[in-house]
Amino acid sequence: MKMGSKRFLVTGGSGFIGSALTRRLVAEGHSVRVFDNNSRGSAHRLRDVKRDIEFVEADIRDLDAVTSATRDIDTVIHLAYVNGTEFFYSKPELVLDIAIRGMLNVIDACRSIGCGDLILASSSEVYQTPAIIPTDERTPLLIPDVTNPRYSYGGGKILCELMGMHYGVSSFDRVTIFRPHNVYGVDMGWEHVIPQLSVKTARLNKSNLGSGIKPLVIQGDGTQTRAFVHIDDFVDGVMLLLAEGRHREIYHIGNEEEVTISKVANLIASTLGYEAKLEYGQAKPGGTLRRCPDTSKMRDLGYAPKISFAEGIVDVANWYSAHEHLAPPDESAA
Repeated sequence: MKMGSKRFLVTGGSGFIGSALTRRLVAEGHSVRVFDNNSRGSAHRLRDVKRDIEFVEADIRDLDAVTSATRDIDTVIHLAYVNGTEFFYSKPELVLDIAIRGMLNVIDACRSIGCGDLILASSSEVYQTPAIIPTDERTPLLIPDVTNPRYSYGGGKILCELMGMHYGVSSFDRVTIFRPHNVYGVDMGWEHVIPQLSVKTARLNKSNLGSGIKPLVIQGDGTQTRAFVHIDDFVDGVMLLLAEGRHREIYHIGNEEEVTISKVANLIASTLGYEAKLEYGQAKPGGTLRRCPDTSKMRDLGYAPKISFAEGIVDVANWYSAHEHLAPPDESAA
């Protein structure tokens, strides 16, 4: 079901997910104000809709800026966050600072302005190592070790969910939370397994290999699994939630097609014409062995992903191969 025209504020709107969602909202006739400081996002992602949106360049930790940006808005979609496993380990204090201050500012801005509709992006990282796979929304959330910086990301998301849920009781008409599960696509950033493996493979292709095949090194033993959802399918899911999502409900947006990291590496290598010989390295502490969502709640609303991983990875791997010269010099698979 399509919505009537509305006015949206998308925080983190120049990020990978935010920009894709912004383009869809514009295409469907909505008014969009994007809020981002471009520290993780990039304005180039919005160049094709630049004249159709209002862009506010500011920090989500600036309450005055967030409040001003919320004026005359029907719905806030809060995506602003620090993602990418490299940052979980290297800058956990920044991850948490933006998570908590940002969420409080969005809540306070909505309350002061009178915007009663908040759509909050959470993460599959709130589960860490779920006991049940496929994992549904009722599975307990877990931070197994507060000393491990990786959990700064998942911990921050749990706190954001708690704030959204409980401020939602009296301060909002609707707070709807969605948990993305491994969204991928062209220009998704560099700090994720698909871009890193694509860049590694492209660089192996370009290098002087001499005799034999230089191995493609991945973290762990390759049996770890993920269920990746293509950005186009993911945005379909968010648009469905904007129209149908219920107050104080949580929804998984993902794909139930579970693949091993070894298969991911082999598909990328095959796409890029590289005869892969995988070599396994040390996994970073705190990684999850399996992750796959139960998307029953979304399917009940009419959600149906259309793009298989084997289909979707082709354009993504080729894009990263073509742009590998822009990647950081020492990419490693996450």
